[in-house]
Amino acid sequence: MAVETHTENGVTTLTLDSPKNRNALSSVLVAELENGLRLATDDPDVRAIVLTHTGGTFCAGADLTEAGGSVESRTAQMLGLLRLIVETPKPVVGQIDGHVRAGGMGLVGACDIVVAGTAATFALTEARLGLAPSIISLTVLPRLDSRAASRYFLTGEKFGAHEAEAIGLISEASSDPGSTVADILSSLRQASPQGLAESKWLTTRAVVAEFDARGSELAAHSARLFASDEAREGMMAFLQKRPPGWALPNSGEK
Repeated sequence: MAVETHTENGVTTLTLDSPKNRNALSSVLVAELENGLRLATDDPDVRAIVLTHTGGTFCAGADLTEAGGSVESRTAQMLGLLRLIVETPKPVVGQIDGHVRAGGMGLVGACDIVVAGTAATFALTEARLGLAPSIISLTVLPRLDSRAASRYFLTGEKFGAHEAEAIGLISEASSDPGSTVADILSSLRQASPQGLAESKWLTTRAVVAEFDARGSELAAHSARLFASDEAREGMMAFLQKRPPGWALPNSGEK
């Protein structure tokens, strides 16, 4: 199992539990996460969903070692997962106490509320691999101010939880994310199922409209980039832990 599911006191917790590959978005993990989301959505006793993780990484993005399936099918699977999180009528709360990279940022953006520990780090590393945050832009861009989006989409720089809070990516940076999430869940338990569903619809309808308008285009864009020569070099360099062929040395000039 790559995703552990536990339901108690009106909350389903979905735990990404594949620490050996840094909870990368393998086809198995995505399928199990989708299944857990659907089961929680269909359970009338569940008021909220928590998305969390084991290990020091919340999610490292795409599983670059996975060879099975076509690029198109994997991009379509990711598009479907993000849309499912956004469209699920129950609030999805991210509880993060580790690193978030690339496609993992899409999961963060799709959650309704996100609390991150102060040791968490975030980065959109696609440009360093010859790629772009194509599909995940649907959930990440609505969260960020435009200057932050330009900087972090282009540079791939790493930033911390307090910066993530300041630019709108997460709801709160907390020294005790478990306690903070527990307080949030206490509030959600006081809301009616209809009240939660209709309130979430108000906050997500513009994002869903973007999925309708641009989802297929961005999935095709992502698939094209993954199949490109530069992306193949970037991913191979990453796996071999070496600089890609296009990387330029820093000159040291100010």
